[in-house]
Amino acid sequence: ILTFIISFNFAHNPPVSGWQQQFLPNLNSRPLSDVQFIDSLLGYGITGDHTGGDTNYVIKTTNGGDNWVIISSVTTDLSKIKFINSYTGFVCGGPNGTGGFLTKTTNGGMNWFVLNTPFGGYFDDIFVLSEDTIWLTADVGLIGGLFRTTNGGVTWNLQYNGRPAKIYMINSQTGFFSSSNQSFLNKTTDGGFNWSVISGANGFSDIYLADSLTGWKSSDSMRKTTDGGLHWVTQILPNTSTSVIRSFSNVNLDTIWAVGGERFYPGIGERGIIYKTTNGGITWGYQVPDVSSNTIYYYKINFVNKLNGWAYTFFNGVHSVTGGDSITIYTSVKNNNSNLPYVFFLYQNYPNPFNPKTVINYELSASRQGGRVTSFVSLRIYNIQGEETKILVNQKQNSGEYKIEFEGSDLPSGVYFYSLFLDGERVDTKKMMLLK
Repeated sequence: ILTFIISFNFAHNPPVSGWQQQFLPNLNSRPLSDVQFIDSLLGYGITGDHTGGDTNYVIKTTNGGDNWVIISSVTTDLSKIKFINSYTGFVCGGPNGTGGFLTKTTNGGMNWFVLNTPFGGYFDDIFVLSEDTIWLTADVGLIGGLFRTTNGGVTWNLQYNGRPAKIYMINSQTGFFSSSNQSFLNKTTDGGFNWSVISGANGFSDIYLADSLTGWKSSDSMRKTTDGGLHWVTQILPNTSTSVIRSFSNVNLDTIWAVGGERFYPGIGERGIIYKTTNGGITWGYQVPDVSSNTIYYYKINFVNKLNGWAYTFFNGVHSVTGGDSITIYTSVKNNNSNLPYVFFLYQNYPNPFNPKTVINYELSASRQGGRVTSFVSLRIYNIQGEETKILVNQKQNSGEYKIEFEGSDLPSGVYFYSLFLDGERVDTKKMMLLK
């Protein structure tokens, strides 16, 4: 569970960062269009801005992004890069209106060879299940569509005739695609031969499913599914000047990092923020990794484990080897009311796991100025879907230590979360497990 700290200083100055800034080589002002890290040291990136006739680049790092080298250059636009291991990778793109472009390497980018492709006009996205099974989207007029090969690009089949922009496959049979304006979400369960529109669900800029049921997708906001994408529940982001998620990266089912939002600081301006959750999105906080440069927002994030992660803009990025900052701001911190008058502690329940009873302790200490305080306290229980199941406390309380017994005999076994609210602000959340 992340540490939650609010101080008066946060209203005016971003906290000290646990992120280190990184810079790209001279790419002739070409913006980074995609980046992928394989492990804590090895990563690849590409450039592209949908401008025909420009030279674009494939770049590589072997020291965690501290240094990058150009390993390939082509006179075409590049949109997506996908490596399935350290050596084998694919890059797609293409000049608009004159056919798609797909290239492959099997030696870590030392050599590239162009694969046979369908005439798609321009390939926006690629999903690689294996060296043989590859999906491509072409969001262009009459010649666009969704294409699949099962023999490494020798032949291609049109799996959907239309204008899909994003493609994601859980396995060879089940997957999703959406349009560029994210107005619809389609799902297949038979390898793309048939697609059904999911009613009431918009598309995605990024998507990840941990299994056939549980997943997340971003389309400005963040949404979660627990039934295979048939229904999606919107998750609440911190209230900053721009609360948007463009890309996210799952460390596991609980810990997710995301980027796209901004926060305004007086005298400094807008700064890109990095979102983090440690309970699957029930609560989201944010970190401010960079205030030394004019980083408006990050558009791509990639974590390869719980410690090593990167967030990139179009021309630079930040890197952490410690799992980000030690400080995560969980609530909406308003400049005119950010100094909560009390110190609080929410303790881990005991026993944990439990059946059917456990005890939750929390403490409201004296105010920062040394006096007693009275605040409206709520202690609420949520299930793994983020639904509120019980309210244990909902009243005014003075400074002091409190012990609350939670009895879960009427609830099924599973993971639950308990959140402490002070004067309407969620200040901390912890996880517990009921085992019957």
